Amino acid sequence: MPAPVSPDDDARGPPRWMDLKTLFKTTPLMMSLLSMLDVPAWMDPQALRWPVTGAYILLLLLIGVYGLHRYWLVYLFGRHRRQHPRPQHRYEQLPRVTVQLPVFNEGAVVKRIIDAACEIDYPADRLQIQVVDDSTDDSTDLAKARVAYWSKQGVDVQYCHRTDRTGFKAGALESATKSATGELIAIFDADFIPPRTFLKRTVHYFTDPKLGMVQTRWSHINRDDSLLTRGQAIFLDGHFVIEHTARNRSGAWINFNGTAGLWRREAIESAGGWQHDTLTEDVDLSYRAQLAGWEFLFLPWVQCPAELPPEINAFKSQQHRWTKGSIQTAIKLLPTLMRAKIPAKIKLEAFFHLTSPMVYLYITLLAILFYPAIALNIEPFGQGSWYGVLLGASLFGLGTISASVFYIASQRAQHRSAWGTVVQIPLLMAIGIGIALNNAIACIEALIRYDSPFIRTPKYNITSKAKNQAEGQQPSGIARIIPIPSMKRSVSLLELGLGFYMLMCAWMSLHVEHAIVSLPFLLLFATGYLYVGSTSLWVHLRGHLENRRPAPQTA
Repeated sequence: MPAPVSPDDDARGPPRWMDLKTLFKTTPLMMSLLSMLDVPAWMDPQALRWPVTGAYILLLLLIGVYGLHRYWLVYLFGRHRRQHPRPQHRYEQLPRVTVQLPVFNEGAVVKRIIDAACEIDYPADRLQIQVVDDSTDDSTDLAKARVAYWSKQGVDVQYCHRTDRTGFKAGALESATKSATGELIAIFDADFIPPRTFLKRTVHYFTDPKLGMVQTRWSHINRDDSLLTRGQAIFLDGHFVIEHTARNRSGAWINFNGTAGLWRREAIESAGGWQHDTLTEDVDLSYRAQLAGWEFLFLPWVQCPAELPPEINAFKSQQHRWTKGSIQTAIKLLPTLMRAKIPAKIKLEAFFHLTSPMVYLYITLLAILFYPAIALNIEPFGQGSWYGVLLGASLFGLGTISASVFYIASQRAQHRSAWGTVVQIPLLMAIGIGIALNNAIACIEALIRYDSPFIRTPKYNITSKAKNQAEGQQPSGIARIIPIPSMKRSVSLLELGLGFYMLMCAWMSLHVEHAIVSLPFLLLFATGYLYVGSTSLWVHLRGHLENRRPAPQTA
């Protein structure tokens, strides 16, 4: 990132702004940009220097604060990682459980999730399966057929279909719970494959009457399919392995992740039930339940396999929903949390957890400031001052190295290669930066209370390369792009624009005094934006071409 240095240019000769104009005149390709440098008198570079410097340092400090918090989570994880809670008792007679499967137009995976749920090892007279279906396409026929099949096998399976999507997933779960017979409720999204032993490994923890929810860890069936899926897997490992363990074992609050968890029905109802005024109904309910006095438990050794979004627009759609929903929940619940009579450490962790997506907005604003920072050659601490170097190094350690430590720790905890993770760190950072604009838009939408629908992440029924190789089959790729109406090409074009903007800033840094140190960061930003923008446009183009392709003729 461009290193901040002294607004006092008078002792060093002409303003750097004028030097840049001379530089640009020597490059015909850049002549068109001269108009950007010919600013009116009220935008004199000397007048802009302090505002730009102040904004630049403020953004770095904000990013640094969240980076420092990541170090704290790694510390808490190391301190508590060997704690393995055990059930207080074991049920003599197992409680009745309802398994809810919320689906919406997911014909590619609906058969798989229904079959997996109906094969869970649990007494048939104590288990109910609910297929909570809001579908509007022919996937309803597939779901009904599997429900009919398993009903004939003696499974208590219920098909719950709504003719509208009021409340989206939250509304569907709220409606289905009215006919649920279980005192405990397990929830699995359509892209998950619950293991047969899931309930028997989790249910006995509810012998603790204060326990309201058990969350298990996600694993990834298509983890190694591409650079994108590898990056997503490491991102999620950081959340589950480090964040959930650190918070839960240290006494702070965690959230239900929307799937692969088991709830006490009483906890849902006493917290006010499912509500749909945010896009993350799971996080919202989690905090309301814990405010009501219920305790949560994370079991990292119980893993539930799931499919990662295999294409970039599905990933961006998912990230947009999670980001916007988290900020919506922060706006909704943080005032109540801060007034509640709970320990300060819980309030602090809740604040960092719910507001952490704001970092994407800070990163995007920082990227926009790169050009004026280089053009003005801002130096607030004086040329070559040791405290300026110290501040720059400190912010680098907080904002950049903290992410590396965080994700390396998550991989080492799973006995994965630390060096292998180090090699992938630039990829992780590039993806994280590349989706920053998409997520920054989500933050802004939440802050201005812009309403948008709940968009389900497309599921493709991808199977792992390892499984296919073991069975002698070809890897299952994306047969056909599933369109996401909310994903606009304009965002992809803006990402590409930011990528070229970063390349221009990188070129400038080669010719401006002291700016060369920012070159690696600028190239990383450029790589991230260009990768995400170009792959997003390619998916849009592929989907467009597939939609124009004539339907196959039937005999």
